[in-house]
Amino acid sequence: MEFPINISIGRFSISAHILFETLAFFIAYRYYLHLRSKTNDQISDEGRIWILIGAAAGAFLFSRLTGVMENPYAFISSPHKLLYFFSAKTIVGGLLGGLTGVELMKKIIGVKSSSGDLFTFPLLLGMIIGRIGCFTSGVGEDTYGIKTSLFSGMNLGDNILRHPVTLYEIVFLILLWIVLVHVKKKRILPEGWIFRYFMIGYLGFRFFLDFIKPTIPIILNLSFIQLMCVAGLIYYVRTIISLIFNPPQTRMHA
Repeated sequence: MEFPINISIGRFSISAHILFETLAFFIAYRYYLHLRSKTNDQISDEGRIWILIGAAAGAFLFSRLTGVMENPYAFISSPHKLLYFFSAKTIVGGLLGGLTGVELMKKIIGVKSSSGDLFTFPLLLGMIIGRIGCFTSGVGEDTYGIKTSLFSGMNLGDNILRHPVTLYEIVFLILLWIVLVHVKKKRILPEGWIFRYFMIGYLGFRFFLDFIKPTIPIILNLSFIQLMCVAGLIYYVRTIISLIFNPPQTRMHA
């Protein structure tokens, strides 16, 4: 397998990464619409549209800011800072920015109901598809791992056996999906807690995953993304404490 992977159709060729990234947004949104059509949503159509706008704006801004801060030295030395800003993006920044944008928008339009659960599984699906695209870029994008001698090591285009961290992440996301479906079926959860569990699980995973990525330490030998993960976990600390000491009750089946 040679990286980066391109898909050729006749005389035309397209980056597999761009293709999968586009498919991730399209399929995830269609899946969201499908789930909403089967759900008795307490939030109106107009409210959902404004919430989506808030999520998109927050995700766009924070993903770029986090991407820049992941390697601030490269940004400072870049002769095309605006281009660098728009091309730098991270999932952690997108998730936390989307969360911030949603909460701000809900305050503006006066929505008090939790809106996260409906987004959880479409987000998981989009992230899985998107990470397939990242894998096809090899070392062409900053989503590869450090050198390893483990059996899982792969040559991602630079003739060095590296941790295929995108594949690790795909496996984790699939397992997280299975766990969340099980929890949703078996436990009585307050509204919005499936999304909280998703965020806690993913942020915790990313914090540890970045130790096997070639990151740039910012504070306490942690990368900026790891610091963002810590900030997100602190935001959910009450949910984490409740999960440990007061786990949700099991559903009673007839």
